[in-house]
Amino acid sequence: MSTSVTTPSAGPAVRDRDDRVRTRSFASRLLSRPEIGSLIGALAVFILFCAVAPTFRQASSLATVAYAGSTIGIMAVAVALLMIGGEFDLSAGVVVTTTALTAATFSYQLRLNLWVGVVVSLLVALAIGAFNGWLLMRTGLPSFLITLGTFFMLQGINLGVTKLLTGGVSSSAVSDMDGWDSARAVFASTIDVGGVGIRITVLWWILFVAVATWTLLRTRVGNWIFAAGGDKAAARAVGVPVKKTKIGLFMAVGFCGWFVGMHQLFSFDSIQSGGGVGQEFIYIIAAVVGGCLLTGGYGSAVGSAVGALIFGMTSLGIVYAGWDANWFKLFLGVMLLLATIVNLVVKNQAAKR
Repeated sequence: MSTSVTTPSAGPAVRDRDDRVRTRSFASRLLSRPEIGSLIGALAVFILFCAVAPTFRQASSLATVAYAGSTIGIMAVAVALLMIGGEFDLSAGVVVTTTALTAATFSYQLRLNLWVGVVVSLLVALAIGAFNGWLLMRTGLPSFLITLGTFFMLQGINLGVTKLLTGGVSSSAVSDMDGWDSARAVFASTIDVGGVGIRITVLWWILFVAVATWTLLRTRVGNWIFAAGGDKAAARAVGVPVKKTKIGLFMAVGFCGWFVGMHQLFSFDSIQSGGGVGQEFIYIIAAVVGGCLLTGGYGSAVGSAVGALIFGMTSLGIVYAGWDANWFKLFLGVMLLLATIVNLVVKNQAAKR
């Protein structure tokens, strides 16, 4: 004769306890995300300017904010990946100007289709990134020293070559050259959505963030980036190709710099050779506000996008609110310090969990 044993079902107290554990676990995972602090900050900034500046709430104004965020955010994505990999690139701002000048000058001087200049400038951007990465791995010097040297070299080349070829400090106008219309459609067009003009850079920005996020979270390369930034010696010990990973990250910064440079060229027809100086700090601030640590090994592409969006909301929100624009730099400094502290706390809590 068989005897059946019935396991008593969990009582209400046990189920309540399990629900609380699951809730705490979800909240813990949420708070450990690198971009959570920037999301809260972005929401606060949005509510603030919606309250004090009625113009800010208009659809056209929000489209302008998104555009301002995209021109920073495209570069901030690559800078964030590089920072997660444990490195900096202080030449990122000048690379944007270098690529735009290369495309315009090469095509104009040789009377070629503008697309030829676009391709040549892409090769130049990738070469600059590869040089920075190769020299870093070859010498072992800090990346901020190597890219600071590249910054000054590119700045001198931009000014010197432009003055030599044009006699001035800006490139020649190229809007009447072959390839202008098609290149402008790719890099600097405006799409009408419900009567509101959306710049195409916003769509490119979303695509770049999506690709970077997928790379970080779903691919072997993403694991290599985190490992190389966290502890490169340990990463090498387990077979991570640290050298190739870091060179690739610098080349990614060059690629994004090329893209933003093309946008500037086909938006304004000519480029000032002294431009781009100081922009590298804006890109780094956007990445740090978005959750990237200065020590590497921690951050997200989504966070860099949120940091860039905060920059766009603040820079234009201050104007819409009628405030003195000189306070914007103070805001950037305060935001950088607060973000650094919050990111460190979040990372420590995630490590404990």
